[in-house]
Amino acid sequence: MADFRSDTVTQPSLAMKERMFSAALGDDVFNDDPTTLELQSVAAKLLGFEAALFAPSGTQTNLIAMMSHCQRGDEAIVGQQWHTYKWEGGGMAVLGSIQPQPLELQADGSLALSDIAAAIKPDDPHFARTRLIVIENSVGGKVLPLSYMRDVAALAKDTGLNCHIDGARLMNAAVALAAQHQLTPLQMARELCQGYDSVSLCLSKGLGCPVGSLLLGSNAFIARAKRVRKMLGGGMRQTGMLAAAGLYALEHNITRLADDHDNCRRLAEGLTALAAQLPALRGKLTALPVQTNILFTDVELQLAELLLPYLAERGIKLTGSNYQSAKGDIKRLRWVCHLNISSDDIARTLQAVTEFADQV
Repeated sequence: MADFRSDTVTQPSLAMKERMFSAALGDDVFNDDPTTLELQSVAAKLLGFEAALFAPSGTQTNLIAMMSHCQRGDEAIVGQQWHTYKWEGGGMAVLGSIQPQPLELQADGSLALSDIAAAIKPDDPHFARTRLIVIENSVGGKVLPLSYMRDVAALAKDTGLNCHIDGARLMNAAVALAAQHQLTPLQMARELCQGYDSVSLCLSKGLGCPVGSLLLGSNAFIARAKRVRKMLGGGMRQTGMLAAAGLYALEHNITRLADDHDNCRRLAEGLTALAAQLPALRGKLTALPVQTNILFTDVELQLAELLLPYLAERGIKLTGSNYQSAKGDIKRLRWVCHLNISSDDIARTLQAVTEFADQV
């Protein structure tokens, strides 16, 4: 089976399971789980922060961050397609009483600096108090460059705002950018975080852990964050079994993300070639550009409604959503490559699409 639905579907390897099984355990609520303390210390040092906090999910670490930076009635500037705004159940508003100020994304996935600056409210009781800028990197598989990340951090500093990175796939961005900056992926990740007050790093996506996310920041920030985590029900006990998976992932699963990027490019190139060669797909399937491990393909709706069940019958899973385009009704399919997608899976998927087109 080739499960392209998300990089959250990854299964822990045998080596990761062995690390989890043998982890030293304590009680994290009492702050004495040794493996969790080690994970938090290691992650903070790797990314250049004073401290870190382990939590069950990236949704929770993002919410903890926003509630630690902002008070009731404060405002956070976000992107309209950011996970923090669109895909986290409205938690910042519902649970944090934080007003989101969503901005339209640019074609490259960024927020225009001029739009961010224009959205910052003056100190006036008519307005919510702007307190935080949230950036996501990578976003929908697109990588925001180091120069842009630095510009946003500088803007936040100049305007007296805090800034947070939703880095659910930060390591994918780091791997994609490292070579052009002549840095290792870990060095690149650290550079992307410089100047930011906090970052959320998901362990259960491309890094392959079964559960968990880290929030990183200053000692004072993490002290506030720990209190918020408790309020949100995120205080767990023998977390060392989960933290051990995180330690394994940071040691072994970062540089290998390049394999996922390569597989995703091969998939995009293969689908593009098939769309050019096969009459049933010509003009009806378009693969969008790939930067990391996520590929989007636009498929004519009627064709997609035949393609998806055909692939599912052959153990190939993916997700999609409908939208209107100038060409008519389109389904945008999302293919996510990860450590459980092999080069053979890519070849088998392309063969299945070929066989489908021959039968349509």
